[in-house]
Parts: sequence; C-alpha cells; structure tokens
Amino acid sequence: MASEFGNNLRVSIFGQSHGAAIGVVADGLPAGESVNMDELAHFMARRRPGKNALSTARQETDIPAFLSGLQDNVTCGSPLCAVIENRDQHSGDYAALSDTPRPGHADYTAWVKWGGKADMRGGGHFSGRLTAPLCVVGGIAKQILARRGVYVGAHLLSVGEEGDIPFPSRPTSALFEEVSAKSFPVLDDVCGERMKGVIMAASQEGDSVGGVVECAAVGLPAGLGEPMFGGMENRLAAVLFGIPAMKGLEFGAGFEAAALRGSVNNDPFCIRNGRVETTRNRCGGILGGITNGMPLTLRAAFKPTPSIAKPQQTVRLSRMEETELVISGRHDPCIAHRAVPVVEAVVATVLLDILLDEN
Repeated sequence: MASEFGNNLRVSIFGQSHGAAIGVVADGLPAGESVNMDELAHFMARRRPGKNALSTARQETDIPAFLSGLQDNVTCGSPLCAVIENRDQHSGDYAALSDTPRPGHADYTAWVKWGGKADMRGGGHFSGRLTAPLCVVGGIAKQILARRGVYVGAHLLSVGEEGDIPFPSRPTSALFEEVSAKSFPVLDDVCGERMKGVIMAASQEGDSVGGVVECAAVGLPAGLGEPMFGGMENRLAAVLFGIPAMKGLEFGAGFEAAALRGSVNNDPFCIRNGRVETTRNRCGGILGGITNGMPLTLRAAFKPTPSIAKPQQTVRLSRMEETELVISGRHDPCIAHRAVPVVEAVVATVLLDILLDEN
C-alpha cells in the first residue's frame, strides 16, 4: 500500500509499521542538490522513538538506505527512493485485536473498507511509523529550501492545558535551530518541564494526552499560491492531514479571528526596509490563498494517542457483540512532541513543491 501527494515534487510513502520496511519515493527533486547526511540524520533523530519515557519504548535507528536518486550525496534527477528497516517489531501484541477494533484507531474503518483483510498490526498503513520516511524527503526539502533563503521550523506549543510561549511575529532561522537542538522542542524550557509533567502524569495513569504544534516558514516570497482550491492553505492542509492523529489546523490567528472585529483582525500595510509588509500577521502570511511575504504560520492539533492501558468499550466483530478491551504493548503517552519535525517535514516538502511551480 502507498499514499501519494504533490504536483511537481511527487511523493509516495509506502509500507507499514510491522512490515519488513517502510520507505519513500520522491520524483521531481531538483538535480544537483547536495544532501548533508549528518544534518538529515539529526533531523530523523528528532522524530525517532525510544529515546525516553515520554515516548514509546520501541527502538528503531531510523537510518534510511538510499536505493536511487543520489550520486555521492547529490541529487541526480532520477526518482529518489529510500527505505527504512523495521527492526523492533512486537507483532504478537496485536494478535488479539483483529476481531476487536481499538477505539480511536482506524481498525474498524479499515475492516469495513477492505472486508476484514487489512493488516492492522501496529496500525498498519495508518501508523505514525509512516512519518519516518516522510521525514526523509522533508529533511532533504528543508536543506534545499535553506539554500533558497527559506527556513521552516516548529515547536510544541501546548500539551493538554499547559503551553509554551508562541513564536514571535518574525521568527528567525537561528530560533528554529535553537529549538531543533533541544531534546524537548519548546521555546521556554520552564514551560517544557510543566508539559513533560502532564505527559508523565497521563502515562502513569495508563492514559494519554494530546497537543498542538506551531510551525512557521520565513523567507517565502510574496505571490506563491492560487485563489480558491489551489491556495497555499489548501495545498498544505491536504498533506498535513495525512499525518496520523492530526485533527485540527489553523493559519495565522485561526479560530481566534472569529471572535475579533475586522479593525483588530486586519493586518495594516506598511513599508519596511523598502518593501511592503504588515505591522502584524494575523493572516499567517497568506491572503486569498497567496503568500504576502510575511512569515507563514500555522498550528496543528494532535489528538491523544488512542492506544491506552485503561479498559475501553469496543465490539467483537465476529459475534457482533459488545465487549471490553485492554490494550497491551508499547505506545506513546503523547505523540505531539514527536510530531514537531513531522510537521516541519510536510510544510517544507509542500513549499518546495509549490516553489517548483515558479520554475
């Protein structure tokens, strides 16, 4: 099974959590772009599981093996193909779940769509494990964008009721780098400690908690995107909602704008350093689906991990009767902090795809 997206940069993610490997094919990457493998490895490590008690205990190196598309670490124009082996699988943890769909998972909808034949071990093709190959192409896209003066960064804005400070109105690439170097991706480490406490409390109770990732892109030129269905928000949303467990998305002021008056929500224009800018950025850098040259800002909401140790009500499909389910195995008490580089990867890949429209 594979999932695809993109217009100029066509990306296909294939495999599943408990298969031999997962991978990505990216066709349309510009030729002649060097790939810093150390930088890519650091980016992949930010998403990697098993680093501490805040995530699943599953141990994976997440080192991609490139089968094509690179020659001496330089893109060569042919489709880039990379695979990541699944080395630490506990498929037995899922043996009893084929007949009892897990609440909050895609088990039931997959059972209906494919007549009970879908392999849902580890979440199957719906698993967050599939975000690892997504980070391969996203990590490369970030490097290509940086050479063009475009930088993408994100941080964990909130976990449960605890929050980090938001990005400033004009974040910098240096700030993005500072966050990416941290083991817990927040701007304010004191806020981060409180957020960690929320995650650990949920874990100790056999439960889970959700969170919000804030992402920004700086250096984008004005004029990217299209009105209506081909707009910048449309293109980003279509792929961002492919990230497992993402349930909400807003740009700029987002839903807060609904409570404001136009005089407050509108971003006044000004001239700064000889160019047209706005004095604030409630629009999130996008007007009418087209970038206005200000930082692009968005927030992605992630639901609590549905696999929890607490008893849950479900059904036994073979008998069409209600039953109780207790899920065992290794699961993240919160996935939002590991989703930070994934959101960056998606935004970078889509932005590169859109920038290729101009060439």
